[in-house]
Amino acid sequence: MTRFNAIELAAAPTVVHLLAEAAARAPQREALVCGDERIDYAGYLGAVAAFARELRELGAAGERVATLIGNSIDGCIAALACLAAGAQQAPLNALLTPHELAPILADAEPLVFVVQAALADAALPVARQVGIEHIIVVGEGARRLAVRPQGDVAWPPLPPLPHADALALLQYTGGTTGRAKGVELTHRAIAVNVAQREALVPTRAGDRILCITPVAHAYGMAMGLLLALNAQGTLVIVPRYQPEVVLDLVARERISVFLGSPTIFVGLLAQPQSAGTDWSHLHTCISGASALAAATLERWRALVGAPVLEGYGMTEAGPVIAFNSAGGAVKPGTVGCAVPGTEIEIVDVESGELVLARGERGEIRVRGPQLMRGYRGRPDETAAALRDGWLYTGDIGWLDDDGCLAICDRKKDMAKVGGYNVYPREVEEVLFAHPDVVDAAVFGVPDAYRGEALRACVVPRQGTGTNMGSGGDAEALRAFCAERLSRYKVPADFRFMSALPKTAANKTDKAALRRSDR
Repeated sequence: MTRFNAIELAAAPTVVHLLAEAAARAPQREALVCGDERIDYAGYLGAVAAFARELRELGAAGERVATLIGNSIDGCIAALACLAAGAQQAPLNALLTPHELAPILADAEPLVFVVQAALADAALPVARQVGIEHIIVVGEGARRLAVRPQGDVAWPPLPPLPHADALALLQYTGGTTGRAKGVELTHRAIAVNVAQREALVPTRAGDRILCITPVAHAYGMAMGLLLALNAQGTLVIVPRYQPEVVLDLVARERISVFLGSPTIFVGLLAQPQSAGTDWSHLHTCISGASALAAATLERWRALVGAPVLEGYGMTEAGPVIAFNSAGGAVKPGTVGCAVPGTEIEIVDVESGELVLARGERGEIRVRGPQLMRGYRGRPDETAAALRDGWLYTGDIGWLDDDGCLAICDRKKDMAKVGGYNVYPREVEEVLFAHPDVVDAAVFGVPDAYRGEALRACVVPRQGTGTNMGSGGDAEALRAFCAERLSRYKVPADFRFMSALPKTAANKTDKAALRRSDR
């Protein structure tokens, strides 16, 4: 018996079992909504089973199936069908360019490539170039996976489901600073992680979940696709983020669980119509993808009347590691405590071996049953990330006396200004507190005198009546920071922008900001 058995026993063997259970208990309940399309759980299960059997006939069991599909009903069906077929799904973000897609497909070596019709013109030449044997085009303008059989023909049953220890996902991460790495996760790891998250952020039967973030991304999959299955609820899918569409859906679809990211929360708060939106059905808001500024959290709760539960995770950890628990006291500035069955330690950034005391900052390492098996074809990088059963996250943080985790920054983003370690996130929090700042990113740049200096890229709030591109406003922001930060933490340079570049995972792309000034 291991320390993780209680969580493992509480979990379904695979997440496909969650779909089968939902279809058995609530076959006529709406499962997926996307635009004018709606499908119930009986149809959802049937469509997954039919496509899973088709994939098995192509020989996909034990192989890899890559999917390049935007947020859609077809995308959800394809994802679960891959898992039901016994294949390892490689979900790819629909925003990837052919240049980014080519090395990932070459690395994944999929037997089958399932691509959305709208993306086919750009993606198919790449797929053919890397020699993928089977290509299936789905979506509007091509075949639809949710089309029911003709006449009296029933949906086929699910094929025999894979073993819990078989590989389920090959999720690519880390492509903004180098070649993307494929994270290998088993069925057990992702199913256990659903149970772990449920222990701290329990769902309600029939919840209606609004999913704006890409379902192909670890966050959108875990907190959207899989959370909805576990709740036997309705996943309302937003194909493309448009603030006015999101606000309309919140009221019209009676959304009870809202999935967001700092970019989404900030963007919606800037919309005048958000104050007139009917938020009355909402009981839980969830934030992930990157750290949420405390000032944004407070403004959002004042607007909607429901708490924002901020969590922490990474693709390599299935992905959920910690969460502020529903019904508990939300600690602004923290991402809550470890999910059950998971240990978190803070260690020194140099050796990674010295465990630090509560309140001390260092690298976060985690241990639990949801961790990846490793990086596909990367033994050296796997050995560097997984050491003695611990996953070294590369994030800097600290634990308070209650065991709540606070994230300071990425280890690689830490700047050294005049010999002092500076975590840009701390400076960003101060900038977010300024009433005329909508978005901000801080990072280190080379400086002949200090070694590194801080640069702040700032998006000003529209309609404030200020011209934040002027030197005077830069000085005002510098003074605002100087009142709240040590002198060496105050940015030396302020740049004003209409928007910050984002990665495919909707995180601020600091690498692009650094490149833009070279």
